[in-house]
Amino acid sequence: MSQEITFEDFMNVEIRVGTVIKAVPFPEARKPAFKMVIDFGDAIGQKKSSAQITVHYEIEDLVGRQVMAVTNFPPRQIGPFMSEVLTLGFADDDGAIVLAAVDKTVPNGERLM
Repeated sequence: MSQEITFEDFMNVEIRVGTVIKAVPFPEARKPAFKMVIDFGDAIGQKKSSAQITVHYEIEDLVGRQVMAVTNFPPRQIGPFMSEVLTLGFADDDGAIVLAAVDKTVPNGERLM
């Protein structure tokens, strides 16, 4: 089991929902990945992210899909690409990533509570 955190610790992590508006292959990545632009609504805007999700998803599956991401990490350089948010997912039995997502549409930018 991991170390317990306080509710205040949890509230410092902004997990928000956004809609993928663009997805393209990321051939320069060390492991197969996509580059995405995610719309988090007016308050946060559009942010870039890369994700190693090529086993379970095609580009056509991603555009228009709502995803969850940590929006308050500092940007991170991934090869030639600057990722601005951390898109969230879980590993399946084989280690391939399955996106964390909402099961009903919610407003872009809505925060996980």
